Amino acid sequence: MSGLDLDDFGNLIERPDSGVRRDAEERRERLVAPAGALGRLDELGEWLAAAQGAVPVRPIERPRVVLFAGDHGVAELGVSGRPAGTTQHLVRSVLEGASPVSVLARRFSVPVRVVDMAVDCDPAELPEDVVRHRVRRGSGRIDVEDALTAEEAERAFRAGMAVADEEADSGTDLVVLGDLSVGGTTAAGTLIAALCGTDASVVTGRGGAGIDDTAWMHKCAAIRDALRRARPVLGDQLELLATTGGADLTAITGFLLQCAVRRTPVVLDGVVSAACALVAQRVAFRAPDWWLAGQATGEPAQVKAFDRMALNPVLDHSVTVGEGTGALLALPIVQAAAALWAELPERPAPEPETAEPSEGSERD
Repeated sequence: MSGLDLDDFGNLIERPDSGVRRDAEERRERLVAPAGALGRLDELGEWLAAAQGAVPVRPIERPRVVLFAGDHGVAELGVSGRPAGTTQHLVRSVLEGASPVSVLARRFSVPVRVVDMAVDCDPAELPEDVVRHRVRRGSGRIDVEDALTAEEAERAFRAGMAVADEEADSGTDLVVLGDLSVGGTTAAGTLIAALCGTDASVVTGRGGAGIDDTAWMHKCAAIRDALRRARPVLGDQLELLATTGGADLTAITGFLLQCAVRRTPVVLDGVVSAACALVAQRVAFRAPDWWLAGQATGEPAQVKAFDRMALNPVLDHSVTVGEGTGALLALPIVQAAAALWAELPERPAPEPETAEPSEGSERD
């Protein structure tokens, strides 16, 4: 289908350093806090040590929120709590500081980067600081047509890779990943159902904006119809993304894989990033070792995807607003783990016991 060979990722992506992980575990045994007393923070510290290849762990000092934006034609069926074609308003809200992720990012002093992949508006209507990698205005209606052409899918995938390289080259030491989309959870549910071999009703949730029962039925029907189109192309992950993904989901998949190549750890957010991670896992089975599930949204498709990848969310707050908000909530926990593993002192080594003089050895 394309000149892009996804099989290369299987050779390029290595697991985080297991030797460093062992060294980190041994050092952890010597810290003043008893082993196991830090709970999940110990697991996060080990993960960071292996990902960084460093003992002690380095503090997380240059995180960044990266959001991929796009509209989805399937939103025309009333599957979302937002009107079709309104992702531009989400983008503007984030960059103007008026969205949940913006408030948290401001509080945590984390920069936010928004990448336009398929926002359905004139580019001049978006703020100047949007990263412009658009491949089309809105992705196709996946229940009846492909989301992207083959050429568009490759462009979107390569754009995601390029953004990952830019983050690695700029010194970003942890990415908080999210999406800005209308209709994106329908595409994500389709991908997860196809890859997990399950029915539409099992993965259909209420989405970020919440939908009523009628909209839920429309969404379930859309995923069911899209699944019929997805199943014949399950053997080719790029073709699967072109058929039932979309430009933003395709870019996120390329981004995740290239982050793993560049050894950049990523915190996943909601069902959209979970779906892309599941596709990326099919491309390179070692890649999930570089990702952390930020929080459980309660969306059934996200549960299926994380279970398949054996990812255990850091938080369980049922935040469904998207925009990377749930993943950003997990950032202080990850930073706390890094700080503790980096700064806690080791217990002093016990002083060697002095030998007792044997009887009759003293001189008069």
